[in-house]
Amino acid sequence: MYIARIPNRSSPPAYLLRESYRQQGKVKNRTLANLSHLPIRQIELLRRVLQGETLVRPEEALAIEGSRPHGHVEAVLGMLRKLGIESLLGSKRSRQRDLVLAMIVQRVLFPCSKLATTRAWQSSTLAEELHVGDADADELYAALDWLLARQASIEQKLAARHLGEGSLVLYDVSSSCYEGRTCCLARHGHSRDGKKGRPIIVYGLLSDGRGRPVAVEVYAGNTGDPTTLPEQVQKLRGRFGLTRVVLAGDRRLLTQTQIQTLRQYPGLGWISALRSEAIRELLAAGHLQRSLFDQLHLAEIRSPDFPGERLVACFNPLLADQRARRREELLLATQQELARLARQVAGRTKKPLKKEEIALKAGRVINRFKVAKDFQLSIEDGVFAWQRNASSIGRESQLDGIYVIRTSQPQEELAAGDAVREYKRLGDVEAAFRTHNSDLLLRPIWHQYENRVQAHVLICFLAYVPWKTLEQWLRSSGLGSAPRTLLNELRRLKSTDVILPTDQGREIRLRCASRPDEALAVLLYRLRLAPPSRLQPPQCLPKDAIPPASLLSPM
Repeated sequence: MYIARIPNRSSPPAYLLRESYRQQGKVKNRTLANLSHLPIRQIELLRRVLQGETLVRPEEALAIEGSRPHGHVEAVLGMLRKLGIESLLGSKRSRQRDLVLAMIVQRVLFPCSKLATTRAWQSSTLAEELHVGDADADELYAALDWLLARQASIEQKLAARHLGEGSLVLYDVSSSCYEGRTCCLARHGHSRDGKKGRPIIVYGLLSDGRGRPVAVEVYAGNTGDPTTLPEQVQKLRGRFGLTRVVLAGDRRLLTQTQIQTLRQYPGLGWISALRSEAIRELLAAGHLQRSLFDQLHLAEIRSPDFPGERLVACFNPLLADQRARRREELLLATQQELARLARQVAGRTKKPLKKEEIALKAGRVINRFKVAKDFQLSIEDGVFAWQRNASSIGRESQLDGIYVIRTSQPQEELAAGDAVREYKRLGDVEAAFRTHNSDLLLRPIWHQYENRVQAHVLICFLAYVPWKTLEQWLRSSGLGSAPRTLLNELRRLKSTDVILPTDQGREIRLRCASRPDEALAVLLYRLRLAPPSRLQPPQCLPKDAIPPASLLSPM
C-alpha cells in the first residue's frame, strides 16, 4: 500500500490510499480510501508507516541526560584564549596549565576557596571544558606552586606586550586582611580595608598607561609603601630591560627620599603630586596664588624648593566645594560633641571634673574627626570653653580644590595638561584594587604558606585581565560596566545532552545549546555574540558507553 497524491487543476490535490496487485501478469492499482480530509501531518505520518518506519512518542524517542550553565563559561574562557592567557601560562598544554586556567575562570565566575572551587566548577561546563573534573584541592595547591615558579616569565611576556621605551608606567600599593597567624607575610600595618586589629599583607601593582596589569609583588604587612619602589625600578630596568620610562606614583609612594633615589637612574622620569604641607608652603612663599586660576584652572609654576622639577598647579571647583562642605560637616559634628562635654562639665558642681580629666575627654572629641587644629580650647578645673580657630580654618580653605603635580619630564616631552592627565590615570590602578577586593575576592586570605599567598594574589591578578576586558566590552556596547550582571545573564545559556536511540541498538548523543529568550537574545545581539546551536558533533556510541568530553565551540 502507498499514498498517492492526485493533483487537481483548480482544487487542492487529493490524497488516496491505494494498493498495488497483479492481474494476468499486469500491475494494477485500486483505491482503498480517500485521505484528503485528513491533515497533511497525519497523511505524512501514515506515509512513513507504510514505508516501514517505526514511530514512537517524543518522550520515548529522546532523553535529556543533563543540563548545565555554559554561556558564562564560554564567554570568559573564549576571552582568555583571545587575550593569549594560555600562552602566557605555558607554551604547551599541560595538566597544570589547565588547572590554573580553570582557577582563573572560576575566580571571575564565582570566586571561592580552592576546596570550594573543585565543587563549584562541577555545576557548570568549566571542569568538562578543561578536563579537570577529577581534580582535588591538593592538586590545585600543586598547580599554584607551578604557577608561582612561572611568575617572572609571565610578567616578562606582559611587559613585552604592553611596555616599551618611553612608556608611562603606573604603580600603586594596597593591602588585604589575612585570616590566621601562620604566614610570615601577615603583619600588622596600615590597613586599607577598614579591618582594624587584623594582620595584613601588602601588594604592589605595576601597570601600563592604560591600566593593563603587568606585574604584581607581595610584601609583608608591615612594609612601608615607599620602600617597595626601588624593587619595582630594578624590575623595570633589570628584568624588563627598559632604560627610559616615566613612572607615575601617588604622593605616599614618591616621597622626597624616593625621588632622590630615582634621580640616580638616567632616563627614568617620574610624575607625582605634592603633599598639602608643601602646597601650603608654596602659598605662604607667594609662588602659588589663587589668582592664577582666574582665567584657566591650570598653571605651571616654579619654586627654588624643587630644583629641576616642573610644578603644575590645578584648581578643581567641584573638589573645592566638596572639601569645604566636608570640613564644615566635621566642624559641626565636633561642635556638638564639645557642647555636650561643656554641659557635662558645667553640671558637675558637687564634684567638679579636674583639668586633666577634661583634657582627656576633649582630646578624644577633637581627634575623632581630625580637626584639633581648627579649635581653641580653654580648660581649667571645673571649667571648659571652646571656639573655632578662624585663622587655621582660613588657611585650610586656601587649599580647597588645589593640587599640584610634580614631574621631572621637560616641556617638549610632556605638556602640562598631559602631566595632569597621566597622573590621574593612577585612578585605574585604584579601581583595580577595588575590583580585586570586591569582585574577585582577593580577601580574606586563608593560605598558611608564603608561596601560596603569593600564588593566590597572582591568580587574582590574572583574573583581573578578563574582568577588565569584559568591563570595557560592556562600555563600548553601551551596556554599562557591570561584568557580574553580564555573567549572570549569560549563565542562562545552558548546555544540554540529548540522547537519541537507534534501531541498531546504539545511541546518538547531541550536545545542544538552549535557545535564548527574547531579552537574552537582545543582549547577545548588542554584544555581537551568536550562541551555537550545537556544541558537539553527533556521535554514535554503544549503550552504557561513557561519552567523551565535549569540545565546545567558542561563542
